[in-house]
Amino acid sequence: MTTQTATRPQLPLVVQTRRSKWLGQYVQTVLMYLSFAIFVFIVCAPFYFILVSSVMPKDELFEVPPNYWPSEVTFESYSQMAEGVPFVAYFRNSLVFATGSSALSVIAAGMAAYALARIRFPGSNVIYIALILSVALPQIAVLVPMFQTFQAARLVNTHHGLIIMMSSLMLPFTIMTLVSFIKQIPAEIEEAAYIDGANTLQIILRVVLPLIRPALFTMFLINFIISWNELLYPLVFAHHESVKTLSVGLTELTDPGSTYTKPWDMMSAMSVTMIIPVLLIILFGQRMIIAGLARGAVK
Repeated sequence: MTTQTATRPQLPLVVQTRRSKWLGQYVQTVLMYLSFAIFVFIVCAPFYFILVSSVMPKDELFEVPPNYWPSEVTFESYSQMAEGVPFVAYFRNSLVFATGSSALSVIAAGMAAYALARIRFPGSNVIYIALILSVALPQIAVLVPMFQTFQAARLVNTHHGLIIMMSSLMLPFTIMTLVSFIKQIPAEIEEAAYIDGANTLQIILRVVLPLIRPALFTMFLINFIISWNELLYPLVFAHHESVKTLSVGLTELTDPGSTYTKPWDMMSAMSVTMIIPVLLIILFGQRMIIAGLARGAVK
C-alpha cells in the first residue's frame, strides 16, 4: 500500500523576506505607539488628577474607591484659595520675578557668551570649564553664603534681589547654550563687517544679535519656566508679602478646620493656576524651543 504525502507549495524566498520585514515593521510600529501612549498616560495622569481635584467637592476627594470624575463641578476651591492667600499679589510677584530674572540672565549670558566664543584672552578656557562645573553644584550648597551676602547687601525681601539671585543661578547653563550658537556663526561675516568699517558694538547689534535671536528667545522661555516654578530661593529670600511668589503661597495654604491636614482642594486650584502660564508657553513656543535647542546642539 502506497501513501502519498501532500506537500504545501512554498512561497518564494523574496516573498517570505518581504512578509517577515513587513511583520517586523508592523510590530515595531505597534510597540512604538504603545510605548508613547503609556508615556503620555504617565505624564498626563497627575495633571488630570490635579485638575479634577480642583473642581471636585471637598467631601469626594478622599472617598474609597476614589472618584475619577466629580459628581458636580464646583469652583469653590478657587474662591477659597483666593481668600486664603493674596493671590493677585503673588501672581504679580511671580510674573515680575520670572520675567526679570529671565531677561537679565539672557542679556548677561549673551554678552559673556560672545566674549567666550569670539575673544581669546588668558584664562578663557578656565572660565568656561568653571561654568560647566558650576552646573553640577547643588543649589543647597550655596544657599547659606548667598543669603549672608544678600542680607549684607540689603537685597533680601526685594524684587531686584530675587531677580539678581535667580538670574545668577541660571547664567552657567544659558552661557553654555549661547556659546554653541555663536560658534556656529561664520567668523567671515564679522570680518566682512569690520572691513566695511563697523565697530565691535555695531557688529554685535546688527550682525550677531539678529542671527542668535531665536536662541535668545528660546533661553528666555526656558529660564522663565524655571523661574516660575522655583520654590527654594523665593521661600528663603522672600519673607514679606510684597515679594512672595505663587510657589511660596502654595506652601502657606492651610485648612482652617484642621491643624494637621493640608487643603488639597485649594492646593490643587493654585497648582492649576500655576500650570496654565507654563502650558501656554509650551504650546505656543514649543517649535522654537525644540528648534533652538536642536540647532545649538549641532556643531
